[in-house]
Amino acid sequence: MFKPLKNIKILDLTSVVVGPVATWRLGQYGAEIIKVENPSGDLMRGLGGMSPTGQHSGAYLHLNRGKKNICLDLKKEGGKDIIQKLVAWADVIVANMRPDALERLGLGSKSIRAKYPEKIYCLITGYGTDGPYSGLPTYDSVLQGASGMAGLALARDGKPAYVPMLICDHVVGEITAGVVMAALMQKQHTGIGASIEIPMFETMASFVLQEHLAQQSFEPPVGPAGDLRLLSPHNQPVKTKDGYISFTINTDAQVKAFLKITDRTELLTDERFQTVASRAKYVSEWFEIRGAALDSKTTEEWLEVFQKADLPAMPCHTLETLTQDPHLKAVELINFENHPTEGKTAVIRSTIQVDGVYPSARTSAVPCGWDTKEILHDMGYSDAEMERLINENATFQFKKEL
Repeated sequence: MFKPLKNIKILDLTSVVVGPVATWRLGQYGAEIIKVENPSGDLMRGLGGMSPTGQHSGAYLHLNRGKKNICLDLKKEGGKDIIQKLVAWADVIVANMRPDALERLGLGSKSIRAKYPEKIYCLITGYGTDGPYSGLPTYDSVLQGASGMAGLALARDGKPAYVPMLICDHVVGEITAGVVMAALMQKQHTGIGASIEIPMFETMASFVLQEHLAQQSFEPPVGPAGDLRLLSPHNQPVKTKDGYISFTINTDAQVKAFLKITDRTELLTDERFQTVASRAKYVSEWFEIRGAALDSKTTEEWLEVFQKADLPAMPCHTLETLTQDPHLKAVELINFENHPTEGKTAVIRSTIQVDGVYPSARTSAVPCGWDTKEILHDMGYSDAEMERLINENATFQFKKEL
Protein backbone atom coordinates (compact mmCIF):
# COMPACT_ATOMS: atom_id res chain seq x y z
CA MET A 1 0.00 0.00 0.00
CA PHE A 2 1.22 3.51 -0.88
CA LYS A 3 1.94 5.24 2.44
CA PRO A 4 4.96 7.52 1.99
CA LEU A 5 3.96 9.55 5.08
CA LYS A 6 3.52 6.55 7.36
CA ASN A 7 4.70 7.42 10.90
CA ILE A 8 4.44 11.17 10.20
CA LYS A 9 2.29 12.72 12.93
CA ILE A 10 0.19 15.78 12.10
CA LEU A 11 -1.59 18.06 14.56
CA ASP A 12 -4.54 19.56 12.70
CA LEU A 13 -5.57 22.93 14.12
CA THR A 14 -7.69 23.80 11.10
CA SER A 15 -11.37 24.19 10.37
CA VAL A 16 -13.89 24.82 7.58
CA VAL A 17 -12.28 23.85 4.22
CA VAL A 18 -8.77 25.06 3.30
CA GLY A 19 -6.92 23.46 6.23
CA PRO A 20 -8.99 20.26 6.27
CA VAL A 21 -8.30 19.82 2.52
CA ALA A 22 -4.55 20.00 3.21
CA THR A 23 -4.57 17.57 6.12
CA TRP A 24 -6.98 15.21 4.33
CA ARG A 25 -4.55 15.02 1.41
CA LEU A 26 -1.64 14.31 3.77
CA GLY A 27 -3.76 11.60 5.36
CA GLN A 28 -4.27 10.07 1.91
CA TYR A 29 -0.52 9.49 1.87
CA GLY A 30 -0.53 7.70 5.21
CA ALA A 31 0.05 10.42 7.81
CA GLU A 32 -1.44 10.01 11.29
CA ILE A 33 -3.66 12.99 12.04
CA ILE A 34 -5.21 14.32 15.22
CA LYS A 35 -7.80 17.01 14.59
CA VAL A 36 -8.50 19.42 17.45
CA GLU A 37 -11.93 21.05 17.71
CA ASN A 38 -13.30 23.50 20.24
CA PRO A 39 -16.46 22.65 22.22
CA SER A 40 -18.73 24.18 19.56
CA GLY A 41 -17.08 22.09 16.83
CA ASP A 42 -15.81 22.87 13.35
CA LEU A 43 -18.15 25.37 11.66
CA MET A 44 -18.27 23.12 8.57
CA ARG A 45 -20.15 20.43 10.51
CA GLY A 46 -23.28 22.48 9.93
CA LEU A 47 -22.26 25.12 7.39
CA GLY A 48 -21.68 22.51 4.68
CA GLY A 49 -25.35 21.54 4.51
CA MET A 50 -27.91 19.35 6.24
CA SER A 51 -27.24 15.92 7.76
CA PRO A 52 -29.25 13.43 9.83
CA THR A 53 -27.82 14.66 13.14
CA GLY A 54 -26.86 18.18 12.05
CA GLN A 55 -23.24 17.42 12.96
CA HIS A 56 -21.73 15.92 9.82
CA SER A 57 -22.45 17.84 6.64
CA GLY A 58 -21.44 16.09 3.43
CA ALA A 59 -18.48 18.46 3.00
CA TYR A 60 -17.30 17.77 6.56
CA LEU A 61 -17.55 14.01 6.02
CA HIS A 62 -15.49 14.05 2.84
CA LEU A 63 -12.76 16.45 4.04
CA ASN A 64 -12.13 14.93 7.47
CA ARG A 65 -11.71 11.24 6.77
CA GLY A 66 -8.82 9.45 8.41
CA LYS A 67 -8.47 11.87 11.33
CA LYS A 68 -8.71 11.14 15.03
CA ASN A 69 -10.69 13.78 16.87
CA ILE A 70 -10.25 15.46 20.23
CA CYS A 71 -12.36 18.25 21.67
CA LEU A 72 -10.52 20.86 23.77
CA ASP A 73 -11.37 24.15 25.47
CA LEU A 74 -8.09 26.03 25.09
CA LYS A 75 -9.25 28.74 27.49
CA LYS A 76 -8.96 26.27 30.36
CA GLU A 77 -5.65 25.24 31.91
CA GLY A 78 -6.34 21.58 31.33
CA GLY A 79 -6.96 22.22 27.65
CA LYS A 80 -3.75 24.22 27.39
CA ASP A 81 -1.79 21.38 28.98
CA ILE A 82 -3.22 18.82 26.55
CA ILE A 83 -2.53 20.93 23.45
CA GLN A 84 1.10 21.41 24.47
CA LYS A 85 1.51 17.65 24.82
CA LEU A 86 0.01 17.26 21.35
CA VAL A 87 2.48 19.83 19.99
CA ALA A 88 5.32 17.81 21.47
CA TRP A 89 3.87 14.66 19.86
CA ALA A 90 3.50 16.08 16.35
CA ASP A 91 6.00 16.26 13.50
CA VAL A 92 3.87 18.79 11.64
CA ILE A 93 1.46 21.44 12.94
CA VAL A 94 -1.05 22.85 10.43
CA ALA A 95 -3.18 25.84 11.45
CA ASN A 96 -5.51 28.30 9.75
CA MET A 97 -6.44 30.45 12.73
CA ARG A 98 -5.44 34.11 12.85
CA PRO A 99 -1.76 34.47 13.84
CA ASP A 100 -2.44 36.77 16.81
CA ALA A 101 -4.97 34.30 18.26
CA LEU A 102 -2.47 31.46 17.89
CA GLU A 103 0.24 33.48 19.65
CA ARG A 104 -2.10 34.23 22.56
CA LEU A 105 -2.66 30.51 22.94
CA GLY A 106 1.06 29.74 22.79
CA LEU A 107 0.51 28.03 19.46
CA GLY A 108 2.22 30.48 17.14
CA SER A 109 5.09 29.58 14.86
CA LYS A 110 7.68 31.57 16.82
CA SER A 111 6.75 29.99 20.16
CA ILE A 112 6.69 26.43 18.86
CA ARG A 113 9.77 26.59 16.61
CA ALA A 114 11.83 28.28 19.37
CA LYS A 115 11.14 25.26 21.57
CA TYR A 116 11.09 22.63 18.79
CA PRO A 117 13.30 23.69 15.85
CA GLU A 118 12.85 20.26 14.27
CA LYS A 119 9.09 20.69 13.81
CA ILE A 120 7.35 21.80 10.64
CA TYR A 121 4.84 24.54 11.32
CA CYS A 122 2.44 25.46 8.52
CA LEU A 123 0.18 28.51 8.82
CA ILE A 124 -2.51 29.21 6.22
CA THR A 125 -3.63 32.84 6.34
CA GLY A 126 -6.06 34.95 4.37
CA TYR A 127 -3.64 37.77 3.60
CA GLY A 128 -0.28 36.82 5.10
CA THR A 129 1.46 38.52 8.01
CA ASP A 130 2.94 41.36 5.93
CA GLY A 131 1.18 44.12 4.04
CA PRO A 132 -1.86 46.27 4.78
CA TYR A 133 -4.40 43.41 4.65
CA SER A 134 -2.59 41.33 7.28
CA GLY A 135 -4.94 40.00 9.94
CA LEU A 136 -8.17 40.72 8.08
CA PRO A 137 -10.82 37.98 8.17
CA THR A 138 -11.81 36.28 4.93
CA TYR A 139 -13.76 33.48 3.27
CA ASP A 140 -13.55 31.80 -0.12
CA SER A 141 -16.03 34.09 -1.89
CA VAL A 142 -14.23 37.18 -0.57
CA LEU A 143 -10.99 35.83 -2.02
CA GLN A 144 -12.64 35.01 -5.33
CA GLY A 145 -13.54 38.68 -5.57
CA ALA A 146 -10.22 40.04 -4.29
CA SER A 147 -8.09 37.79 -6.49
CA GLY A 148 -9.85 38.83 -9.71
CA MET A 149 -11.46 35.43 -10.20
CA ALA A 150 -15.02 36.77 -9.95
CA GLY A 151 -13.95 39.64 -12.20
CA LEU A 152 -13.21 37.19 -15.00
CA ALA A 153 -16.94 36.60 -15.29
CA LEU A 154 -17.39 40.40 -15.44
CA ALA A 155 -15.04 40.54 -18.43
CA ARG A 156 -16.84 37.65 -20.13
CA ASP A 157 -20.50 38.03 -19.17
CA GLY A 158 -20.85 41.67 -18.13
CA LYS A 159 -21.23 41.00 -14.40
CA PRO A 160 -18.95 39.39 -11.79
CA ALA A 161 -19.78 35.92 -10.48
CA TYR A 162 -18.39 33.45 -7.98
CA VAL A 163 -17.42 29.95 -9.01
CA PRO A 164 -20.15 28.00 -7.14
CA MET A 165 -17.72 25.92 -5.15
CA LEU A 166 -15.00 26.74 -2.63
CA ILE A 167 -12.32 26.80 -5.29
CA CYS A 168 -9.83 29.03 -3.42
CA ASP A 169 -9.96 26.76 -0.35
CA HIS A 170 -9.40 23.64 -2.44
CA VAL A 171 -6.54 25.07 -4.51
CA VAL A 172 -4.68 26.51 -1.52
CA GLY A 173 -5.32 23.38 0.54
CA GLU A 174 -3.75 21.16 -2.12
CA ILE A 175 -0.80 23.56 -2.48
CA THR A 176 -0.35 23.47 1.30
CA ALA A 177 -0.12 19.69 1.32
CA GLY A 178 2.58 19.84 -1.36
CA VAL A 179 4.62 22.42 0.58
CA VAL A 180 4.43 20.35 3.76
CA MET A 181 5.72 17.28 1.90
CA ALA A 182 8.58 19.35 0.45
CA ALA A 183 9.47 20.52 3.98
CA LEU A 184 9.43 16.91 5.18
CA MET A 185 11.90 16.00 2.42
CA GLN A 186 14.15 18.88 3.45
CA LYS A 187 14.00 17.73 7.07
CA GLN A 188 15.17 14.26 6.01
CA HIS A 189 18.37 15.83 4.70
CA THR A 190 18.98 18.51 7.34
CA GLY A 191 17.11 17.37 10.47
CA ILE A 192 15.71 20.90 10.72
CA GLY A 193 12.06 21.81 10.44
CA ALA A 194 10.51 24.85 8.78
CA SER A 195 8.08 27.69 9.39
CA ILE A 196 5.73 27.84 6.40
CA GLU A 197 3.20 30.56 5.68
CA ILE A 198 0.72 30.33 2.80
CA PRO A 199 -1.31 33.51 2.17
CA MET A 200 -4.48 32.66 0.28
CA PHE A 201 -4.92 36.06 -1.40
CA GLU A 202 -1.46 36.16 -2.96
CA THR A 203 -1.65 32.49 -3.89
CA MET A 204 -4.95 32.90 -5.74
CA ALA A 205 -3.94 36.23 -7.31
CA SER A 206 -0.88 34.45 -8.68
CA PHE A 207 -3.09 31.59 -9.86
CA VAL A 208 -5.27 34.01 -11.85
CA LEU A 209 -2.37 36.07 -13.21
CA GLN A 210 -0.39 33.08 -14.47
CA GLU A 211 -3.09 32.74 -17.13
CA HIS A 212 -4.63 36.17 -17.40
CA LEU A 213 -1.70 38.58 -17.15
CA ALA A 214 -1.31 37.31 -20.71
CA GLN A 215 -0.35 40.14 -23.13
CA GLN A 216 0.49 42.36 -20.16
CA SER A 217 3.35 39.97 -19.30
CA PHE A 218 5.60 41.97 -21.62
CA GLU A 219 7.11 45.45 -21.39
CA PRO A 220 5.75 47.19 -23.30
CA PRO A 221 2.49 45.19 -23.31
CA VAL A 222 1.50 43.59 -26.61
CA GLY A 223 -2.22 43.71 -25.88
CA PRO A 224 -4.84 43.75 -23.11
CA ALA A 225 -4.76 41.58 -20.01
CA GLY A 226 -6.64 38.30 -20.13
CA ASP A 227 -6.61 35.12 -22.14
CA LEU A 228 -9.04 36.29 -24.81
CA ARG A 229 -10.13 32.73 -25.61
CA LEU A 230 -11.24 32.06 -22.07
CA LEU A 231 -12.85 35.48 -21.74
CA SER A 232 -14.95 35.11 -24.87
CA PRO A 233 -18.69 35.15 -24.07
CA HIS A 234 -18.93 32.20 -26.45
CA ASN A 235 -16.56 30.11 -24.31
CA GLN A 236 -19.43 28.18 -22.76
CA PRO A 237 -20.95 24.71 -23.01
CA VAL A 238 -22.75 24.51 -26.36
CA LYS A 239 -26.51 23.93 -26.67
CA THR A 240 -27.62 20.72 -28.33
CA LYS A 241 -31.07 19.42 -29.21
CA ASP A 242 -31.66 18.10 -25.68
CA GLY A 243 -28.99 19.61 -23.43
CA TYR A 244 -25.40 20.83 -23.57
CA ILE A 245 -22.04 19.48 -24.71
CA SER A 246 -18.57 20.53 -23.58
CA PHE A 247 -15.71 20.40 -26.05
CA THR A 248 -12.40 22.11 -26.80
CA ILE A 249 -10.54 22.24 -30.09
CA ASN A 250 -7.06 23.76 -30.24
CA THR A 251 -4.82 22.24 -32.93
CA ASP A 252 -5.14 22.99 -36.63
CA ALA A 253 -6.10 19.37 -37.31
CA GLN A 254 -8.82 19.49 -34.66
CA VAL A 255 -10.23 22.72 -36.11
CA LYS A 256 -10.45 21.19 -39.59
CA ALA A 257 -12.17 18.08 -38.22
CA PHE A 258 -14.62 20.23 -36.25
CA LEU A 259 -15.57 22.33 -39.26
CA LYS A 260 -16.17 19.18 -41.29
CA ILE A 261 -18.37 17.38 -38.73
CA THR A 262 -20.46 20.53 -38.14
CA ASP A 263 -20.98 21.12 -41.89
CA ARG A 264 -19.02 24.36 -42.05
CA THR A 265 -16.59 23.29 -44.73
CA GLU A 266 -16.76 26.71 -46.38
CA LEU A 267 -14.59 27.97 -43.52
CA LEU A 268 -11.80 25.47 -44.17
CA THR A 269 -10.09 27.94 -46.51
CA ASP A 270 -10.83 31.05 -44.44
CA GLU A 271 -7.38 32.50 -43.63
CA ARG A 272 -8.62 33.81 -40.27
CA PHE A 273 -8.98 30.27 -38.95
CA GLN A 274 -6.12 28.40 -40.65
CA THR A 275 -3.53 28.45 -37.84
CA VAL A 276 -3.23 28.88 -34.06
CA ALA A 277 -1.71 32.34 -34.65
CA SER A 278 -4.48 33.48 -37.00
CA ARG A 279 -7.22 32.21 -34.69
CA ALA A 280 -5.56 34.08 -31.81
CA LYS A 281 -5.76 37.27 -33.89
CA TYR A 282 -9.41 36.68 -34.74
CA VAL A 283 -10.32 35.05 -31.44
CA SER A 284 -13.69 36.79 -31.12
CA GLU A 285 -14.86 35.66 -34.54
CA TRP A 286 -13.54 32.14 -34.07
CA PHE A 287 -15.22 31.60 -30.71
CA GLU A 288 -18.51 32.89 -32.04
CA ILE A 289 -18.35 30.14 -34.67
CA ARG A 290 -17.14 27.55 -32.17
CA GLY A 291 -19.83 28.44 -29.65
CA ALA A 292 -22.79 28.38 -32.02
CA ALA A 293 -25.60 26.03 -31.04
CA LEU A 294 -25.46 22.44 -32.28
CA ASP A 295 -29.19 21.88 -32.01
CA SER A 296 -29.56 19.58 -35.00
CA LYS A 297 -28.58 16.54 -32.88
CA THR A 298 -28.89 15.38 -29.29
CA THR A 299 -25.94 15.48 -26.93
CA GLU A 300 -25.50 11.71 -27.23
CA GLU A 301 -25.54 11.90 -31.03
CA TRP A 302 -22.97 14.68 -31.06
CA LEU A 303 -20.73 12.79 -28.62
CA GLU A 304 -20.65 9.88 -31.03
CA VAL A 305 -19.73 12.21 -33.91
CA PHE A 306 -17.01 13.96 -31.88
CA GLN A 307 -15.52 10.67 -30.72
CA LYS A 308 -15.36 9.30 -34.26
CA ALA A 309 -13.45 12.45 -35.25
CA ASP A 310 -11.15 12.00 -32.21
CA LEU A 311 -12.16 15.37 -30.77
CA PRO A 312 -12.28 15.92 -26.97
CA ALA A 313 -15.90 16.21 -25.89
CA MET A 314 -18.07 15.20 -22.97
CA PRO A 315 -21.61 15.84 -21.77
CA CYS A 316 -22.05 18.94 -19.63
CA HIS A 317 -23.20 17.25 -16.43
CA THR A 318 -25.48 18.58 -13.73
CA LEU A 319 -24.90 17.61 -10.09
CA GLU A 320 -27.66 15.04 -10.52
CA THR A 321 -26.26 13.44 -13.69
CA LEU A 322 -22.60 13.53 -12.61
CA THR A 323 -23.07 10.78 -10.03
CA GLN A 324 -24.73 8.65 -12.73
CA ASP A 325 -21.92 9.05 -15.26
CA PRO A 326 -21.16 5.56 -16.67
CA HIS A 327 -17.40 6.01 -16.36
CA LEU A 328 -17.56 7.11 -12.71
CA LYS A 329 -19.90 4.23 -11.93
CA ALA A 330 -17.63 1.73 -13.69
CA VAL A 331 -14.54 2.85 -11.74
CA GLU A 332 -16.60 3.04 -8.50
CA LEU A 333 -15.61 6.56 -7.52
CA ILE A 334 -18.46 6.69 -5.01
CA ASN A 335 -19.28 3.91 -2.57
CA PHE A 336 -21.22 3.79 0.68
CA GLU A 337 -20.42 2.88 4.27
CA ASN A 338 -22.18 2.82 7.63
CA HIS A 339 -21.22 5.91 9.62
CA PRO A 340 -21.25 5.63 13.45
CA THR A 341 -23.91 8.35 13.82
CA GLU A 342 -25.19 9.33 10.36
CA GLY A 343 -26.27 5.97 8.96
CA LYS A 344 -25.39 5.12 5.35
CA THR A 345 -23.03 7.75 3.91
CA ALA A 346 -21.17 8.24 0.64
CA VAL A 347 -17.42 7.63 0.40
CA ILE A 348 -15.46 9.28 -2.42
CA ARG A 349 -12.40 7.11 -2.98
CA SER A 350 -8.93 8.41 -3.80
CA THR A 351 -8.50 9.35 -7.45
CA ILE A 352 -4.76 8.60 -7.44
CA GLN A 353 -3.61 5.11 -8.39
CA VAL A 354 -0.15 3.89 -7.35
CA ASP A 355 1.18 0.55 -8.58
CA GLY A 356 -2.32 -0.33 -9.71
CA VAL A 357 -3.89 0.31 -6.29
CA TYR A 358 -5.94 3.24 -4.96
CA PRO A 359 -4.86 4.43 -1.48
CA SER A 360 -7.28 3.61 1.30
CA ALA A 361 -10.17 6.01 1.87
CA ARG A 362 -9.31 5.60 5.59
CA THR A 363 -11.76 5.83 8.45
CA SER A 364 -14.88 7.98 8.33
CA ALA A 365 -15.02 11.49 9.75
CA VAL A 366 -16.13 11.21 13.38
CA PRO A 367 -18.14 13.21 15.92
CA CYS A 368 -16.42 15.94 17.92
CA GLY A 369 -14.50 14.34 20.79
CA TRP A 370 -14.83 10.81 19.42
CA ASP A 371 -11.23 9.84 20.18
CA THR A 372 -10.55 12.09 23.18
CA LYS A 373 -9.90 9.37 25.76
CA GLU A 374 -7.82 7.26 23.37
CA ILE A 375 -5.65 10.27 22.54
CA LEU A 376 -5.26 11.29 26.19
CA HIS A 377 -4.32 7.73 27.11
CA ASP A 378 -1.64 7.75 24.41
CA MET A 379 -0.38 11.09 25.77
CA GLY A 380 0.16 9.43 29.17
CA TYR A 381 -2.89 10.64 31.11
CA SER A 382 -4.32 8.32 33.73
CA ASP A 383 -8.01 7.42 33.89
CA ALA A 384 -8.41 9.67 36.94
CA GLU A 385 -6.73 12.59 35.16
CA MET A 386 -8.95 12.11 32.14
CA GLU A 387 -12.10 12.14 34.24
CA ARG A 388 -10.91 15.29 36.03
CA LEU A 389 -10.26 17.08 32.71
CA ILE A 390 -13.67 16.03 31.39
CA ASN A 391 -15.41 17.15 34.60
CA GLU A 392 -13.61 20.52 34.34
CA ASN A 393 -14.89 20.85 30.74
CA ALA A 394 -11.32 21.21 29.52
CA THR A 395 -12.07 18.37 27.15
CA PHE A 396 -15.04 16.32 26.02
CA GLN A 397 -15.51 12.63 25.19
CA PHE A 398 -18.31 11.74 22.78
CA LYS A 399 -20.58 9.14 24.36
CA LYS A 400 -20.47 6.17 22.01
CA GLU A 401 -23.40 3.78 21.94
CA LEU A 402 -22.57 0.32 23.20
